[in-house]
Amino acid sequence: MSIKFAILGILSSKASTGYELKKIFEESSFLYWSGNNNQIYKALIKMQEEDLVTSEVIHQDSSPSKKIYTITEEGLKELKEWIMSSPEAPEIKKTFLIQLAWSDMLNTQELNQLLSKYEEELQVQLVMQQEKDRRALHWPNRSTRERFIWERISENIISTYNNELNWVRETRQKLFENLDIKEKDKMNYQIIEMNNKKYIELISATNPLSTENDALDLVALTGEHDTYLLMIHYAALSKDFFKLKTRVAGDMLQKFINYGVKTVAVIPQEIMEKGRFREMALETNKGNHFRMYGSKEEAEEWLLR
Repeated sequence: MSIKFAILGILSSKASTGYELKKIFEESSFLYWSGNNNQIYKALIKMQEEDLVTSEVIHQDSSPSKKIYTITEEGLKELKEWIMSSPEAPEIKKTFLIQLAWSDMLNTQELNQLLSKYEEELQVQLVMQQEKDRRALHWPNRSTRERFIWERISENIISTYNNELNWVRETRQKLFENLDIKEKDKMNYQIIEMNNKKYIELISATNPLSTENDALDLVALTGEHDTYLLMIHYAALSKDFFKLKTRVAGDMLQKFINYGVKTVAVIPQEIMEKGRFREMALETNKGNHFRMYGSKEEAEEWLLR
C-alpha cells in the first residue's frame, strides 16, 4: 500500500496542509509511514499531477503563507475503489521473534532479562497507545459509525499489545516453571561501575516488586555488593507500585530511606504524568533519597552525582 491512500483518506475528512498531514502521521499508531516532509510532499505533487488533489495558497498577515490541499472528486473515487479492493493479510514482522529463536545460547538470567526487556517495551507502547486513545487527536467524527470504526481500530492495537504481553509472560512462566531458579536469577540485575562509584541496576524481576520485604531484599543486595546506590527499571515494579492507594510505593521508598540506599527509578514519562502518581513523582524528585526519571541517562547522572 502506498502513502497516497493514507493521505487521500485524511483529506477526505478535512483539507490540510503538508505540516498538518505530518503531525497526523506522527500521532497515529496505524498510519505506519514515517510521515517525513519529503515523503509527504512528493506524494502530494504526484497526486496533484493526477488531479486527485488541488491546492490553494492562503496568505496570512502575521504568519507565513500556507498551502492547503483538498481532495477532488477523482481523488474520492480512487480512494473508494481502493477501500473496496481485497484486503491484504496482516504482516507478521517481529524482530524479537528472531532474537528469541536463537536465545537458547543464553543462560537463565540472560534469557529472563531478554524477555523482561521486551515486556517493558510492550508496556511502554501500551501506555502510549492508551493515551492516544484517550486524547483521540485527529480522529474524524463525521458520523456515529465512523467514530465507532476508529474506536475499534484503537481497540485492535491495544488488544495486540495486551495479547503480546500475555504471551511473553506465559512464555517466561513455562520456560522457568521447572527450573530451580536461584535467588539472584529472580532479580535480573547487573553491577555498574562508573566514575569510581558502583551501583546496582535492577532490570527486571521474575515477581515484580510489590512489598516492603522486596525492598529489604534489595537493601540486602546493595549491602552484599558494598554499595548504597540502586537503580530500578519500570519492568521490575508491580502495577500496585503505581497505585497510590495500595501504599506500595510509599512503604518501599521508606525502607530505602531508612537504610540509606540512594535509589532512582527509570519510568516512562507517560506513566509519571498520569493522575495522582504525577504528584508523587514531582514531590519525590525534590528530595535527595529517591527520584524518578524517564531515561537511564538522566537517572544515572543524578544517582552518581
